[in-house]
Amino acid sequence: MENFKCSVLVIGAGHAGIEAALASARMGIDTVVFTTNLDAVGNMPCNPSVGGSAKGHLVYELDALGGEMGYCADKSTIQSRTLNLGKGAAVHSKRVQADRDLYKRNMKKTLESQSNLRLIQGQIVDIITEEIPGQTEKKRVVGAITHLGEVWKTEKIVIATGTFLESQIFVGDKVYSAGPDGMMPSNGLSAALIREGIVLQRFKTGTPARVHRRSIDFSRLEVQSGEDGAVPFSERTNEDEVRNKAVDCHIVYTNLNTHKIILDNLEKSAMYSGNIVGTGPRYCPSIETKLVRFADKERHQLFVEPCGLDTDEMYIQGFSTSMPTDVQYEMLRSLPGFENAEIMRYAYAIEYDSADPKGMLPTLEFKAVYGLYGAGQFNGTSGYEEAAVQGLVAGINAALSVKGAEALVLPRSSSYIGTLIDDLVTKGTREPYRMMTSRSEYRLLLRQDNADMRLTDIGRRVGLIDDERYKKFTEKRSLIENEIKRIEKTTIPPTEAVNALLEANNSTKISTGIKLGELLRRPELTYDILAPIDTERPELPRTVRISAEISVKYDGYIKRQLAEVQRNASLENRKLPDDINYREIGGLRTEAVEKLEEIRPANLGQASRISGVNPADIGVLLIYLSRKH
Repeated sequence: MENFKCSVLVIGAGHAGIEAALASARMGIDTVVFTTNLDAVGNMPCNPSVGGSAKGHLVYELDALGGEMGYCADKSTIQSRTLNLGKGAAVHSKRVQADRDLYKRNMKKTLESQSNLRLIQGQIVDIITEEIPGQTEKKRVVGAITHLGEVWKTEKIVIATGTFLESQIFVGDKVYSAGPDGMMPSNGLSAALIREGIVLQRFKTGTPARVHRRSIDFSRLEVQSGEDGAVPFSERTNEDEVRNKAVDCHIVYTNLNTHKIILDNLEKSAMYSGNIVGTGPRYCPSIETKLVRFADKERHQLFVEPCGLDTDEMYIQGFSTSMPTDVQYEMLRSLPGFENAEIMRYAYAIEYDSADPKGMLPTLEFKAVYGLYGAGQFNGTSGYEEAAVQGLVAGINAALSVKGAEALVLPRSSSYIGTLIDDLVTKGTREPYRMMTSRSEYRLLLRQDNADMRLTDIGRRVGLIDDERYKKFTEKRSLIENEIKRIEKTTIPPTEAVNALLEANNSTKISTGIKLGELLRRPELTYDILAPIDTERPELPRTVRISAEISVKYDGYIKRQLAEVQRNASLENRKLPDDINYREIGGLRTEAVEKLEEIRPANLGQASRISGVNPADIGVLLIYLSRKH
C-alpha cells in the first residue's frame, strides 16, 4: 500500500526522534515518525528542565542549526537561571524549569502541523534489509515492520528509542517490563538489530519520587529564585514574549539520619542487590551511589522543583533511587520540611538496551547497515539535550542521503555537538555519556552566546534556516562586528570622571588616553560598568552587547584557541580512505591496528583521539598517506 511508504522513518518521538523527524520533513523529505503513545510525544520522564552546564550550549547550538527544542522550551519556561556566572564566559550556561505538560502539548502540535511529516502511534518491532551488490559485509535498509504487521517501505531509518528497548523497571526487589512513566517497553527490535550485526550494550538510569506540594513545609527550605530578563534559547523567540519567570524552586539537604536510613537498607536497593546488570550514569547517580562514593560527606544538596503550573507534583532532583517504597517514604520524611511527605510517583531505576556508538560513522549512520541511523539515549548518552542534538544530526544526514547530497559532519572545533558525536564514535562509552564543558578543548570558542555565529550558516546550507531568519542573523552579525570595531578604536581620555569610575571599581587610574577595548579587558571592568564614560555607545540588543563584550574581553585567549584549531586542521583535513587495510601498513603497533580496524576513523585527527593509537602510529599513517596519495 502507498500508505505504508516513506523516505525516512523515525522510531520514537522523544527528544531525539522529534528533532530527527522535524529536520527531515523540513528539508522536504517524506517522513514518518512512530511512537508507542501519542500522549507521550516530547515527554520528560525525569526532571522537566532544559539546559544546564554544557547542556545549555547544546540547546543554543541546536537552535542555530534550525532545531526545535530551544523554541519549545522558551514557550514553556516557568523559571530561568544562568549557571556559573561566577566563572568565565566559556562555562556560562542557561537552564530553565519547564512546564512538563505544556512542553509536551507544544511539541506534539508542532509535529502534527509540520508538512511532509506523519505522526503515528505504533511500535516498530523489526527492520528489513537487503544485500548491497558487490558489498558482502554491508546491507542497506529497505523497510520496517510494526507490531500490527504493517510492512513499511523506506530508504532510511533513524532509531531514537530512548530507554525503551527491552526496558525493565526496578523498585526494590520488584522487577517488571515497562518503559518510563509506566509506558509499554519496546520489545523485539533489539533482536532484529543484533541479527543485522549491531552491537548492543545494557545501561541503567533512574528517577526520583514525585511529592505532592501540599505535603511539603516550604518554610524550612531555601528559596531558589529565577533571574529577571533572561535571554531566550531560541533566536525565534521574542524576548518580550517570554513568560514571567516568577516560580520559585527550593533547596533542601540530606542529613546523617537520611544517610543512616539509606545505608541500613542498601541491600534492598536494586542497584546493590545484584538485580541490575546495566551501567548507570556517573554524573547523575542514585542517592545510594552518592553515599557509597562520597562516604565522607555529611550532607547532599537536593533541588525541589515544580513539574508545571497546573500540577502539584514536585520533583526532588538529586534523590534518584531504586529502594522499596517503604524505604522511599523513610528517606523522604527524614528531610527537613518533608516529615509529612506524600509520594505521588515512586522513584525507580530503569535498565535498557543501547547501541555501541563505535559502530557508527560521524554522520550517526551505522557502518554495518547503510541507511540505518541511531540517535539519543539509544546511542548511549543521557539527557534530553544530548538526545535532541543527535536526533537533529541524524535527521539531517538521513535527509541529505535521500537527496544524494554530501553528509554533514561537525568537527570538534565547531561545536559541542561535534565534540559529543566525535567522542561517541571514536571512543565509545561504557556508561551513559553526559556532555560537560570540560570535554571540549575549545571551550572559549564554543560559548553559548556565539552559537548562532558558529552554526547558522550551516543550518542555512542544509535548508533549516529560512530567508527571514537568515536576514535577521546577518543583521545581528554586522551589529556585533561593528560594535567590536568601535570598542577597539574608541579612545577614553584621562578625565576626573573617568578616573573616579576606575577607582570606584578597584581599577588603576589612567594618565593618558586609552582604548576602550584595553579597559574592557581589565578583569574588574565590564561593558555595563564602562557605560557612563562610553559616550558614543549605540543602542544595541542585549545579545549583541554580550557577544561583543566577550569577544573583546577574551580576545587574546580566543586568538590562541583559533591558532590551535589551525594547527590541528592539518590532521583533521587528512582523510583516511574507507577501504584502507591497516594490517598491511608496516610500522603500526598491533593495538593500533586493532583499534583502527574497529573504529575506521574518517581522518587523521579522529585517529589521533582513539585510545591505543599513539603519536608514532599517526606518524606511520602520515608516511603511508604521503606515499599512497
